[in-house]
Amino acid sequence: MSDIPGLASLEQILHPHDPWSQATWWSELAGRPRRDYQVLTGPDARVLGYAGLDLAGDVADVMTISVDPAQQGKGLGSRLLERLHTRASLRGAETMLLEVRADNTAAIRLYENYGYRRIHTRRGYYQAGQVDALVMQAVLASPKATTNQEKDA
Repeated sequence: MSDIPGLASLEQILHPHDPWSQATWWSELAGRPRRDYQVLTGPDARVLGYAGLDLAGDVADVMTISVDPAQQGKGLGSRLLERLHTRASLRGAETMLLEVRADNTAAIRLYENYGYRRIHTRRGYYQAGQVDALVMQAVLASPKATTNQEKDA
């Protein structure tokens, strides 16, 4: 909860046409028990990135992975995705689903590196520019295997 001002500030940079406000973040975190958000902060406590997960039984959905543009290319997206995988596995999820803009090649490459495969295309899904959404899916490792990998990191 203490990261909400930083999350809202980063939203202004990442989504200037439709950013989430502090009130939206409060509502998202307080009113949705299936949601799980992870935040990466720098040494100065500034929010560098965040990721959200919706946990619904054996399937979990990646809601968002967002990294400060000044911090992109430093592996933060991978760290966030790994955290989501761990959290989902520990809560009983066996697969992960996500949607990604078809023109976001860096994100697609990240997801493919983590075993995600395209299962569907939603034509014109993203309103800004009528960009297609690729629906991708990955099978998760068992919670025990994920926990051991995290300890090694």
